[in-house]
Amino acid sequence: MGGSLVRHAVRRWVITLVAWLATTSVVAATPDGAPRIATLDWTIAETLIALDARLVGLAQIDGYAAWVGEPAVPTSVLDLGLRAQPNLEQLAGLAPDRLALSPMFAGLAPRLETIAPVTTFSLYGPDAETWPAIRRLTRELGAFADREREAEALIARSEAKIDQLAQRLPAGTPPLIVVQFMDSRHVRVFGENGLYHAVLERLGLENGWTGETNRWGFSLVGLESLARLDGRLVVVRPYPVGVARSLADSALWTRLSSRSHGEVIELDPVWSFGALPSATRFAEALVEALDAD
Repeated sequence: MGGSLVRHAVRRWVITLVAWLATTSVVAATPDGAPRIATLDWTIAETLIALDARLVGLAQIDGYAAWVGEPAVPTSVLDLGLRAQPNLEQLAGLAPDRLALSPMFAGLAPRLETIAPVTTFSLYGPDAETWPAIRRLTRELGAFADREREAEALIARSEAKIDQLAQRLPAGTPPLIVVQFMDSRHVRVFGENGLYHAVLERLGLENGWTGETNRWGFSLVGLESLARLDGRLVVVRPYPVGVARSLADSALWTRLSSRSHGEVIELDPVWSFGALPSATRFAEALVEALDAD
């Protein structure tokens, strides 16, 4: 029993030491006096990184790398564990000045408020126009992180980039059906209220999915639901484990692919619930693929 208590005490001491070292390294690397911010949310994180804010802690950095990708998380940022169950000991040792949450994790606010002040930022919702909401979120996070000028510059730069990309699109591009696989027989298909749809609109492209969507801009459907759609298929990776192999042997997917108006486009991961960084990356990847035909 005594040995167990000693091991527990040592473990707590090591966690605190690691968090303290991470904190001191971040302070040394960013001496401009801006607030030190931690977040559990990847959309908030990608925006803060793009704003060159002082992000010191983020949940599930490996997941961010797989689903969001860019902008990359600085090596100085401490991994806080699972988004829904962050490591509170590490977070307390990190001692951020401010914590940023999305509504998805707002239930954790009472516990997190014992560590640092918590602010919740929303983006997607049934009554929100996606592009104006993205602008608003960017400005709110700019004010939150003392990066107001950087926020305005990010908005201007992103919108100018997407407008330039629109000029490269080939004439006669068919409607696009943007999907992401959940398993070998079900996909998220993206429409109104979502990031991908907002980017398609800014590029002047037509979305092949006109059905209902949830507050995040997608509908979960079986592959057979795609058979009645008319357009070109766009698949956003990553594929769940084993799905790519299953699709290679799927007669249904083979038929759907043959009906696509052009070869099925596969894009590297872009966070479908993201903000300006993800929007710009999606536009770049999509236009590059269409322009390559």
